[in-house]
Amino acid sequence: MSSTPAIHALRRHGVPFAEHTYRYEAHGGTRVAALELGVPEHSVVKTLVMEDERRQPLVVLMHGDREVSTKALARAIGTKTVTPCRPEVAERHTGYLVGGTSPFGTRKPFPVYVERTILDLDTVYVNGGRRGFLVALAPQAFVDVLSATPVTVAATE
Repeated sequence: MSSTPAIHALRRHGVPFAEHTYRYEAHGGTRVAALELGVPEHSVVKTLVMEDERRQPLVVLMHGDREVSTKALARAIGTKTVTPCRPEVAERHTGYLVGGTSPFGTRKPFPVYVERTILDLDTVYVNGGRRGFLVALAPQAFVDVLSATPVTVAATE
């Protein structure tokens, strides 16, 4: 059993989950995690730390095999622009190392947005708070625990 702020948060909220470890590969992303665990990359959810034009942080949860349209996200949340945070800024906001960022148990709370279609899946795999460590859970936990707002912001080709 692992002990990270994310795991503490999930336990505190009574969320059922299963722990999965894999061989972390720098810049391997969700592709490596999906291959190592033998699950579809579409069900591996990446936690992206972004900021609006006022430099206010926010988290976007996206399918591993999709990218976020920052223009669509800005429109959806009523702000002018949204850009990814620099790694050191994301780490300062969340308390997690990039590559090990979980949406659960962050250093401080901030708005969380979840790609709407993630909520249609039975089980998703999301970072558990350190590199090479995912937790499998029902995606409804994003709404129940994080008050995540569903949005449609996956980039289209």
